[in-house]
Amino acid sequence: MLRAAMQWVGQVIVYVILCAGVGALASWPHYQQIEPNQAQIKLSLAHSGQRSKKCRRLTPQEIAKMPANERRPNTCARQRVAVRIQLLVDGNQLYDAVVEPAGLSRDGPARIYEKFVVSACNHSVTVRLKDTPGLGDFDYETTKQVAFAPYQSLAIDFSTDKGGFVFF
Repeated sequence: MLRAAMQWVGQVIVYVILCAGVGALASWPHYQQIEPNQAQIKLSLAHSGQRSKKCRRLTPQEIAKMPANERRPNTCARQRVAVRIQLLVDGNQLYDAVVEPAGLSRDGPARIYEKFVVSACNHSVTVRLKDTPGLGDFDYETTKQVAFAPYQSLAIDFSTDKGGFVFF
């Protein structure tokens, strides 16, 4: 009886020590990603560029040669153009990259995820994106005045359904 009680007490002590250790490691050492007077910009998007070649309309003879379950009026190349994106804060360029489309056939979206640390104050944030072939200006551009608070995180996404860049 005494031995069983001592085993229970020993087991409780071991569990208390383990719980205290886990609790200490969960809250110590203190970790901060950024300094108190800084904020973060996260540029995170997945966007498919335009097709690299225009779709071609098939002739009635070409359509007739196809199996019945594969007949379609157009034929389109799968490959997409690379997406170019720029991020400027107060006119200073923080990011400028050409991102290739994903996939073996280069037909998937270009994926971008980058983090930038800025000072916690008012900034003019400009984001530009080009998703069409050829040289020329950017297809989308958004400029927004943002008052960053300390430790604030601003996420920037892109949605053609919403007309361009979305700031969260």
